[in-house]
Amino acid sequence: MSNALLLEASGLSIYRQGRTLVDNASLRLEAGKVVSLIGPNGAGKTTLIRALMGLLKIDKGQIESSQGLQIGYMPQKLNLDASLPISVKGFLSLNQSSASDHFQHCAASCDVECIFERPMQSLSGGELQRVLLCRALLKKPQLLILDEPAQGLDVNGQAELYQLITQLRDELNCGVLMVSHDLHFVMAATDEVICLNQHICCHGHPEKVSAHPEYLKLFGQNQAANVALYTHHHDHQHGVHGELIETCNHKH
Repeated sequence: MSNALLLEASGLSIYRQGRTLVDNASLRLEAGKVVSLIGPNGAGKTTLIRALMGLLKIDKGQIESSQGLQIGYMPQKLNLDASLPISVKGFLSLNQSSASDHFQHCAASCDVECIFERPMQSLSGGELQRVLLCRALLKKPQLLILDEPAQGLDVNGQAELYQLITQLRDELNCGVLMVSHDLHFVMAATDEVICLNQHICCHGHPEKVSAHPEYLKLFGQNQAANVALYTHHHDHQHGVHGELIETCNHKH
């Protein structure tokens, strides 16, 4: 029995200034499934997800989504004006009242209560990623779209973040489209992999994709074999920036 369909794209092509950015791409996103979109820099990953969210005009193809689909988006980066300082709590409160039960639940899930009073500009890379993920959850999403969520994190930080994403998927039964150009953890933390290099080179279960000639051609056989199905186990807690920590909520 298939999961509920959230969004389906068929034959998407996007051209700009005589260049093909995305060529004839099709994908299907379902509730409860994590789909990872991987590919080298410049492959069109961010362009494709912006089109899926209706932020970018497509030149060919079509996009169909379930009625009233709520999308929570975690951008690749956030540009903040240093002359307009704002605390973490203030930033998150731009979406909704910090007094709501939902706000408190999202903050606890992403373990950000202990940095509420910190200026956004002072956050480490890992702390900022958790805040951006919390902001995406405040929309009560049926679909989470995460653009390079582990960018700038070390190995331990990546492990913690991917584990959190999997937990949120299970809790919310939401679909997840996770964009990355890194192979670490991605293949072990996903249900389906789509390999993009302007066009979709290959897609399917991680084990199938990791053995596909196009995947090996893009990433190199040695690198792909070393990291594609890598899993991480440890008996202690790290922060998303790799440091040993005690968490804010102490609920695991």
